[in-house]
Amino acid sequence: MGMKLGDSIRVTLFGESHGAAVGALLEGLPPGTPIDLDGLLADLERRRPGRRLLSARSEPDACEILSGVFEGRATGHPILLLVHNQDVKSKDYPFIPDQPRPGHVDLPESVRTGGAADLRGGGTHSGRITLGLVAAGALVRDVLGRIEVDAHCAAIGDIRAEMKAESSESCTLLNCTDATAAERMLERVKSLRKAGDSIGSSVEAVISNLPLGLGEPWFEGIEPALARALMAIPGARAVEFGRGIDAVQMLGSEHNDAWGPGPAPLGADADGALGGMATGAPLRLQVHFKPPSSISVSQMTLHVPSGEMRELNIGGRHDPVLAPRAAPVVEAVCRLVLADLIQIREAVE
Repeated sequence: MGMKLGDSIRVTLFGESHGAAVGALLEGLPPGTPIDLDGLLADLERRRPGRRLLSARSEPDACEILSGVFEGRATGHPILLLVHNQDVKSKDYPFIPDQPRPGHVDLPESVRTGGAADLRGGGTHSGRITLGLVAAGALVRDVLGRIEVDAHCAAIGDIRAEMKAESSESCTLLNCTDATAAERMLERVKSLRKAGDSIGSSVEAVISNLPLGLGEPWFEGIEPALARALMAIPGARAVEFGRGIDAVQMLGSEHNDAWGPGPAPLGADADGALGGMATGAPLRLQVHFKPPSSISVSQMTLHVPSGEMRELNIGGRHDPVLAPRAAPVVEAVCRLVLADLIQIREAVE
């Protein structure tokens, strides 16, 4: 089962969207690591459903730490993070498994498990399962030292936002740091909610204070490791680093970054990693998400028992856009990957 991330610091996710609980088992956190409960609660709040105009599922997401922590510090033993599901409405899914939802994993998962999977709300493939990632990611902050990870909703459809330090009600709701763009985004989300449709979006993240040389060559490099983990977030469709696809249209003389004092590459858009290792410059990345598949617009899809195409109308409570609630998930995944790479390097040294 592919529910595990990391080698030295390991996270195993568990639960289903409409099951009893969701959470994560975090292993490998060094004994004595301080556990910041306030940071944990703040991260979970940014990801929590029930935010206005997003998913109406009302979950308090009260996280229990059942093992591995004593008097505010990690013991070095596995840490079990558990959140009970309290607001499930399984009656919204009477058509499953006979009529798999367009754009969803219902049919592949049903075939893979021989019909044994719990498909309600997406089951183990639901964005609900990212709660475990956010909880675990909050606990590894101390391992990162000076490294900081900041992410925000950078685009909803064709509305793009810059990473700033602004704040407003719309910024808070959408996890966006650009107040002007957030207002436009909010109007777009309102219209989508009214129309019963959804839209694609992007999360931008900046990783600062990476020590020069952190990372491993080839497949354990910073970018490959991050890309693999970030693409596992439900709905992710592409990951870009640095100048991303814009580099296709650049000359080498434009794209190359001169080394300057520090040492670190010069330039605001300098690459944060080369050959899998940190350059000392900030590492910038974007994760692009598809439109959420659950929409209330009527759709035609296969009715498996009859083999016919039939109309499907999906009820339930769903996000019209993913990036606002995915921003803290992207941050958490980045922290977990970097913490693992740091522990691997320290074990070698």
